[in-house]
Amino acid sequence: MNAFDNLVKLYDFIRPLIDIGIIAFLLYKAYGILKKTNSVQIIRSAIIVGFAYVAALLFRLSTLQWLLNILAQGLLICFAIVFQPELRKIFIKIGQINWFSFRNRSKHSYVDAVLMAADQLSKLKRGMLVVFLRRTRLDDIIENGTKLNADLSSNLLLTIFAFNTTMHDGACIVQGGKVLSAGCFLPLSEQYDIKKTFGTRHRAALGISEVSDAVVLVVSEESGAISLAYESRLHYDLSMEELTQTLEDLLDIKAEDYTLEDTIDESESAKV
Repeated sequence: MNAFDNLVKLYDFIRPLIDIGIIAFLLYKAYGILKKTNSVQIIRSAIIVGFAYVAALLFRLSTLQWLLNILAQGLLICFAIVFQPELRKIFIKIGQINWFSFRNRSKHSYVDAVLMAADQLSKLKRGMLVVFLRRTRLDDIIENGTKLNADLSSNLLLTIFAFNTTMHDGACIVQGGKVLSAGCFLPLSEQYDIKKTFGTRHRAALGISEVSDAVVLVVSEESGAISLAYESRLHYDLSMEELTQTLEDLLDIKAEDYTLEDTIDESESAKV
């Protein structure tokens, strides 16, 4: 009985710590989700309404308090309607997030084939759009393109994007060192504050990053800038070092999936 009492006392002692730890973990993950979506408008609106209600309580503004109490349910419905795109993105991110993974870093080599092709296309001022799949399935987008299921190589990407083929204007879907499909059409971004100088490729790259956890590499046909879109954000005109580092941080594929021999073959092919 004494041992049981000791366990109860120990639990009573650590229970607040467990409570605080769980809340801190949820707040950390919630912050990560909000950071990956364009939810600033929702937060600002909620803060304004909250301040108005606090002011009504502090200064005993009975009419304002009465009005806010009546409109409370209506305001929630209005929030859901007005901020429907942002809320939808938040719930999509909640489904995609790996709750118990704080950082997952691995070394990749197969992305070198994509970067070599991107570098050459950048110099030629030819557009390019490559989608790296992660956890979210994009079967409907893969279906609307031309299925290839071919080994990833810089020559294949150059063949698709360097010439005016039927697949040139679409996107290539890449996963596990394979080009699953080419000539795929992506949804355009719903963001209203996107730069007007960005063309359809950049809007498509942003669009697919808003509805999935995919990482998208895009080469500008106008400027030759190489950019990455992920987590509803476009990171424009990155250097090769930044591209490599970011892709290594984001993609969860081991280097063994792409052998040294394949890398040498790619390098030799790119010189031809």
